[in-house]
Amino acid sequence: MIDLHTHSRYSDGSDSPTDIIHLAHQAGCSYVALTDHDRLDGIKEAADEASKTGIGFIPGVEISCIFDSGTLHLLAYFLNPTDGPLQDRLIGMQEARTKRNLEMAEKLQQSGIPITWEELMEEAGGPNLGRPHFAAVMVRKGIVSSIQEAFDTYLAKGKPFYVQKVQITTPEAIRLTKESGAVPVIAHPSTLGLTPTKLESYLREMKAFGLAGVESYYARCTRQERAGMASIAESLGLVATGGSDYHGSYKVGLNIGTGEGDLNVPDSVVEQLRSRII
Repeated sequence: MIDLHTHSRYSDGSDSPTDIIHLAHQAGCSYVALTDHDRLDGIKEAADEASKTGIGFIPGVEISCIFDSGTLHLLAYFLNPTDGPLQDRLIGMQEARTKRNLEMAEKLQQSGIPITWEELMEEAGGPNLGRPHFAAVMVRKGIVSSIQEAFDTYLAKGKPFYVQKVQITTPEAIRLTKESGAVPVIAHPSTLGLTPTKLESYLREMKAFGLAGVESYYARCTRQERAGMASIAESLGLVATGGSDYHGSYKVGLNIGTGEGDLNVPDSVVEQLRSRII
């Protein structure tokens, strides 16, 4: 069993990279990937802890891409925190993320919701601020009753305090990933909002740009949906990957390795992905 989609406090999760490794080890995972949003800050800590526990570790990142009909994220696997085209681009995206967070905080304050930048930074434990940290502060101050309510009412796309993030096109993200020696995989394809036929067509188009895989075994998809997505991946010659999309207490009901209890991504996926490294 492996888990190729987890988030730490360095983006929008509640746990440290060390915690991620320990939880993966306790769950019986043979490999785990850390895939924080637009950041590689937690990779060294996770890699160091993985070497102590003996669990296999894959450095990664999750990148937000421009997509009209839904939400598209690209996972880049085997991406080390060194110099490279994608690593350089991530620095600019992190700066844009900080600007976005400041705009969201200002909108909240102007509306009369008493949240300060200092409270947000304390919740995040540093500059790695994301919307779940906004939501957690809102819960703590009694503005909403849950993380989900904060998103549904205030923070999700189309809601009053949402601010669009800086994104890049999927072909560009794939190109930068490959030029940096990593392997590009489309995350949670169900969020693209496409019919199976249109999704297959889009994946075929992205494969021409160098896409290597698609996250077929996603924790919050049904078994039937996972099987259908894996079938599409196989028909296109893409690696069918999977993961829990673990965010700790910011995304309740998900556990590393097992997701909601029925996730089991096969170990063989790691070598399939490794074989796609150029």
